[in-house]
Amino acid sequence: GLTDGTPGTRGSVPLRTTPEDGFEYESTPARFWGASGLAGVWAEANTREALFAALRRKEVFSTSGPFIQLRFFAGYGFDESVLAAENPVQQADAGGVAMGGDLHAADVPRPPGFFISALADPHSQPLQRLQIIKGYIEDGVAREWVADVHCADDLAVDAATARCPDNGARVDLTSCATRADAGDRELVTYWEDPNFDAAQPAFYYVRVLENPSCRWSTWDAVRNGTPPRPDMPPTIQERAWSSPIWYKPGG
Repeated sequence: GLTDGTPGTRGSVPLRTTPEDGFEYESTPARFWGASGLAGVWAEANTREALFAALRRKEVFSTSGPFIQLRFFAGYGFDESVLAAENPVQQADAGGVAMGGDLHAADVPRPPGFFISALADPHSQPLQRLQIIKGYIEDGVAREWVADVHCADDLAVDAATARCPDNGARVDLTSCATRADAGDRELVTYWEDPNFDAAQPAFYYVRVLENPSCRWSTWDAVRNGTPPRPDMPPTIQERAWSSPIWYKPGG
């Protein structure tokens, strides 16, 4: 606290007097830090017993700070029609496993379905994209595959790159103002892994990204009336990420 309690000691605004080395900013580890994060727990009730039960089954997610709500399910007991269901979360939960759970191979090998739902923090930026991160072993080497699976603003994922196109979200670095007409307040989708191998163990987890916004260091600079520090990222995409679901072949 003593070393990052002011913009100057955090290194986000110029020092009042230039040190002998000529560098006008404080050299501090704070330049690599983000703000505090949050943990979310999907429990049946706000009691110690229910909260600890949710922690034990790993039905939890994290955010980089905003109050984003994230749900993630995988299973064989639902399909794309879940998106039109009156209560899709209840249907996905009944037909599969929630984040943090183990999903075993189907009796007849086939890809599982994944249901993802994310709700934005009303006091933060709109959501920009949903991503699936898959981890697996191939030829004895640990590999990771990241794919955008749903885009805001009715945009479509590029099949060749597995990425959403630019949705036009921008940040004015002189004021930290953002566009109000880019991004969505809720993103919901159903997805199947196009590279699924029923014999290959894997894990999957979800990441949801907000539109870009000013990083804390840029907010410091704006309030100080100085340009953002050039060697710090001026913007950040706040996010939430789920516990994994582990696919286990062999029953």
